[in-house]
Amino acid sequence: MASLFRSDKVPAPVELVRPRLDLSGPLLTRAFDTLVRGSEEQGGVEQWIDALKLKNRMFQQALGQGNPADLPLDTFKSLCAFMASVRRRVGPFLEQPAYGEMVAAIVELLDGVSDTSTTDQRMEAFCARFPMDKKHRWVHDLAAEILHGVDPERYPLMCRWVWDAKANTGVIREIWFDDEVDNITLKVPDGYGTYLVLREELSQFLSDNGVFRDMIWYVDLLCAKIYADYIAAQGGVYLRADFSAPGDPMEHTRRLLGLDGVRAGTRRTRLKAINGEAFLIDDGNLLDGEN
Repeated sequence: MASLFRSDKVPAPVELVRPRLDLSGPLLTRAFDTLVRGSEEQGGVEQWIDALKLKNRMFQQALGQGNPADLPLDTFKSLCAFMASVRRRVGPFLEQPAYGEMVAAIVELLDGVSDTSTTDQRMEAFCARFPMDKKHRWVHDLAAEILHGVDPERYPLMCRWVWDAKANTGVIREIWFDDEVDNITLKVPDGYGTYLVLREELSQFLSDNGVFRDMIWYVDLLCAKIYADYIAAQGGVYLRADFSAPGDPMEHTRRLLGLDGVRAGTRRTRLKAINGEAFLIDDGNLLDGEN
């Protein structure tokens, strides 16, 4: 079997850029209000926070404790089930020898995880080990989910739906303070510094609105609700492919955060193998019922 990975030089370190984000207070307030109202119908915001904490514990146990080089395939498959944009496309990398190379890439990504000054460098190196085409854009999200899952204090959620500078789409655009936002290209990079500033800004907003604990998870939830509302309003071929039409106002939020990884009442996950078969996990109710 031919290697699915590229062999590239590690890119030069990228200087941290902290851009100014002109975010709209009224848009944030509206998003927060819809989050609170929508979650009330499904157990309240705290139920969602608990689900995010549980997902984080899965990543901590699998990758944050012990040696990631020893990551069992079935454990990695379980994690993939809770990453929406990854689980639909990762199938070809779940067989040897590709999986061994995947693990090597993950080990490299997590090497020096305590040093956030190398975040952009390590993410670029991780992505460079995969084919650099549209079919593998999900690789960025995989790196982002791993870093956030292993060390959420240091690493904010950096998935493409939070901000994708090349596509000029994401959470940042949806809460930008400019009446002409639909007609402009935002000059905002999508490096670590941008995601860090966004989390700081949203944390301040949430604090001003009475949120004083679990800030990391509230920020993730608010971001997901902001972009979920955009998906619900706009649709689109790419969006429908990743997050098909929901039956309730919080469904897209659940999918963006990967909290729908296991189908309710079953052990069947949304992760598909190359042959199309769904992967089963031992604990089929891992997140079922948490939200």
